[in-house]
Amino acid sequence: VQLQASGGGLARPGRSLRLSCAASGFTFGNYAIGWFRQAPGKEREGVSCFVGGGDSTYYHDSVKGRFTISRDNTKNTVYLQMNNLTPEDTAVYYCATDLSRRFRCPGSTFGSSWYATRADFASWGQGTLVTVSS
Repeated sequence: VQLQASGGGLARPGRSLRLSCAASGFTFGNYAIGWFRQAPGKEREGVSCFVGGGDSTYYHDSVKGRFTISRDNTKNTVYLQMNNLTPEDTAVYYCATDLSRRFRCPGSTFGSSWYATRADFASWGQGTLVTVSS
């Protein structure tokens, strides 16, 4: 399993960035892909997830309405479009999957929000740094 995240950089508040996660080494379309972020001094937290074999998506409340996850199974790539960025979005962003959980997104939902921790996903790519600053 290989996951390669890219697209991070410096953005001003209110602007946008699009992250990409290119995957290889497994049957991409069958497995959920999650995006996580880790800010300095904080735990890694789930941001969004796209199921495998379907079109359901999940978001943490902190990004709902601003971030959009999508996937292109022909390119084995998942994207995270991040709009209206704030300094609180500054973090290293990671993509992840877990081949023991075919199709569904690991983690849990409570109310309208998706929650996942590092322990919920087994395979990780290297991170890409997103810095939001004026």
